[in-house]
Amino acid sequence: MGKVAWGFTSSIDGFIAGPGHDMSWLSAGEPLVDGTIERMARRVGVIISGRAGYDAALAQRDERDEMTSEAYGGAWSGTEFILTHRPEELADDASVIALDCDVIEAIRRAQEIAGDADVQIISADIARQALEHDLIDELQVFVAPVFLGDGTRIFDVPGGRRVDWELVEIFEDSPRSFGRVYRPKGRL
Repeated sequence: MGKVAWGFTSSIDGFIAGPGHDMSWLSAGEPLVDGTIERMARRVGVIISGRAGYDAALAQRDERDEMTSEAYGGAWSGTEFILTHRPEELADDASVIALDCDVIEAIRRAQEIAGDADVQIISADIARQALEHDLIDELQVFVAPVFLGDGTRIFDVPGGRRVDWELVEIFEDSPRSFGRVYRPKGRL
């Protein structure tokens, strides 16, 4: 069975999307070495996304560039789950599977489909829920040299919750974007 990974590019001030799920700021990121995105995409069998991000991508489809209009800039193909309380509203979109279930069930279903490939979470809220149940095996982090000041925070838990991570890999092919992989501290 593959890993459950949470991957994102963050602004220096800790946002993974700007206001209204704006992703135009990603162009401020350092370019990755050719093949990096494709290498990462090959590992992923299923992506789990949230409804707010899905809706924003639809609304912004004419504004988004090649890199932000599709997962992994179009280098990925596989199954995408959208977690929503209104799955019937996405019934006409054959490119996604809309699920109305908790994160535990969504990850279980995703792992069945992914097999030996990874399940990639690309939603801060869904990742937060998965962390509450210790379901994240790996954190993949890139940093863009930009302050956004507002938007979707990487990890926002009112009242706080500490999660310790340990470094397991440095993406040598992307040192300027601070490509790093972490796992929950204490987990083998």
